[in-house]
Amino acid sequence: MLDEAQNLLQQYFGYSAFRDGQREIIENIVNKKNTLGILPTGGGKSLCYQIPALLFQGTTIVISPLISLMKDQVDSLTTAEIPATFINSSLNNQELMERMSLIRQGAYKLVYAAPERFESTHFIELLNSIEIPLIAFDEAHCISQWGHDFRPSYRSIVSSLRQLKHHPTIVALTATATENVAEDICSLLAIED
Repeated sequence: MLDEAQNLLQQYFGYSAFRDGQREIIENIVNKKNTLGILPTGGGKSLCYQIPALLFQGTTIVISPLISLMKDQVDSLTTAEIPATFINSSLNNQELMERMSLIRQGAYKLVYAAPERFESTHFIELLNSIEIPLIAFDEAHCISQWGHDFRPSYRSIVSSLRQLKHHPTIVALTATATENVAEDICSLLAIED
């Protein structure tokens, strides 16, 4: 499967080789091991969940705290002809309903969602109606009470995940994690080792 990951890296993203850390993170995800990835800014964190999303059946959910980042990611994936969308407060009600209907139909490989979405029973019901192999926490330091921009809505996702019928693999990615933050993330998201 790693050979296939390498091919996808070249085909969709135009890179011939993985950067330091990417291969190990992807290998863990492919082997269904919950993983914490700490890579520097610009180190290619998003590829660590985008490549597995292409390898897996179903829809990968990406939890991101930044609306502008979601839009940029979705735009670049769409340009690469990878079906992706986002669900956040920038959508009007009609756009939201249309996207949720398309998600239910399996139209996207990646769905970016704001942490607050997980407080909605409709959103949890939607997630329970589709196959989810992977959930990625982008900017994962936001989940830790020791993180420099802790977001309580991020942390409350953990109890929402327990309401999911499936048990997707979890990957938490950040550029900034002290030892306390890393330990907190790992204990919250059942990441071993």
